[in-house]
Amino acid sequence: MKKDVFVQHRPEWKSRIGFLLAAIGSAVGLGNIWRFPYLCYKNGGGAFLIPYFIALLVVGIPIMVLEIGLGHKMRGAAPASFASVSKKWEWLGWWPVLLAMFGILLYYSVVVSWCVNYFFYAFNSSWTDSPNTFFYQKFLMLSEGGPFDLGNLRTPILFALLAVWIANWLIVFVGVQKGLERANKIFMPLLLILTAIIAIWSTQLPGAAKGIAVYLTPQFERLTDIEVWMDAFSQIFFSLSLGFGVMLAYASYLPRKSQIVKDAFTISIFNCMFSVFAGFGVFSVLGYMSNSTGKPISEVVKESIGLAFIVYPKAISSLPAFSREFGLIFFGILVIAGLSSAISILEAFASAVIDKFHYSRKIVVSVLSVLGFLGGIIFTTRAGLYWLDIADHFITHYGIIIAAIFECIVIGWVFKAEKLREHINHYSTWKLKKWWWDVSVKIIAPVVLTGILTSSLLEEISKPYGDYSRLATIVIGRDWLIFTLFFAIIVAVHEWKVEPKDRILTH
Repeated sequence: MKKDVFVQHRPEWKSRIGFLLAAIGSAVGLGNIWRFPYLCYKNGGGAFLIPYFIALLVVGIPIMVLEIGLGHKMRGAAPASFASVSKKWEWLGWWPVLLAMFGILLYYSVVVSWCVNYFFYAFNSSWTDSPNTFFYQKFLMLSEGGPFDLGNLRTPILFALLAVWIANWLIVFVGVQKGLERANKIFMPLLLILTAIIAIWSTQLPGAAKGIAVYLTPQFERLTDIEVWMDAFSQIFFSLSLGFGVMLAYASYLPRKSQIVKDAFTISIFNCMFSVFAGFGVFSVLGYMSNSTGKPISEVVKESIGLAFIVYPKAISSLPAFSREFGLIFFGILVIAGLSSAISILEAFASAVIDKFHYSRKIVVSVLSVLGFLGGIIFTTRAGLYWLDIADHFITHYGIIIAAIFECIVIGWVFKAEKLREHINHYSTWKLKKWWWDVSVKIIAPVVLTGILTSSLLEEISKPYGDYSRLATIVIGRDWLIFTLFFAIIVAVHEWKVEPKDRILTH
């Protein structure tokens, strides 16, 4: 009879719901609230949901199953999991967690700190006169000289960043059950309740129906545009926290008897439905703004940061009643969504270090939290927004995508997809089908991700990203990727305290 393998004395989730809430907390982040609704509006309204859910089925869920299944089988974070496949692929486990920890988390925590600041600004609507001027000139004090004109530190952002890192540290420091699981059992229900309040409240505003119509009215002719499909696949990939090493680490704490496939579907579908649901609140407010100002939705809507820190504050200030409460709830939602994702990235890297070097969790998490705070200081300068924009573009559009392509190739072709599928099906009541999962992991996902990567490269070659100087994109963007890859290789060649395969015991 085939034997199953599991690591002895590894922490485990106390309950299945604890794992699900933590994984959903990682997936549901700031992008679900401010990026998805904009993409839906930009790419054909309700018609965008067609490529979006196709992307979910052929890329999102298959890779989610892959990462949960691999972490469950190998009982380790990303580096240990890939080292268990073959030592020569260990770097592929280290590179994404390094990019996430010393890239994404550094600037993501700063954005969360902005949300913390705005939560307190909501008490008296500090942005009332001009949200645009307040955000760029008074709050960020954005330098006019570009990325290398750093200027002074913005102390309100710096102190809020310290608070965010203290929260990250406290939650991850105490471990899987007492920290991550307990925190997400509070965060996720609270996030859902507050989002429901905002969505329902917003739909009662004058003009809300107009905004929802713009949000969801399908423009089927847009489905012939390849850019619409690229946006759909990109959003699915990034919003599920795939390629970050998070799901591998979280899955490594699952008990032997786990519903891998069912959990992957649950996490992925909940994440997407939350995005769609949050969009009702966002576009109801945009419809209200359009109605109150007499401007069309196209002149009101903005992408990403502009939506959260300019458009929404403007709408909050113009509400006929309860504007303070509305602002507190909205920015409270952003803080909770941001923290739940931030702690997952910290855990993914901490778990990787503990697996390899067997250091104390408390020491690892404490050191990483200090380094994370110090590394994030560059983003609290007056040029911080420029650095954030460039780093985010290169890490997400190149680093994480390249790592995910290799992940699909290594597991699909080197380790063999059927081998992992057998392990998953052994434990799951929902069985994977070869025609769907193997084909998606081995062919569809890497081809689609390669298409996204190629599109980004071609655009990059034609002109520098965001009209920044070539020097800025090279130093802040390209070199960040090269440095983390080099460090990943260095760490990978270091000897293990206990070899990955020796860590596994047979039951």
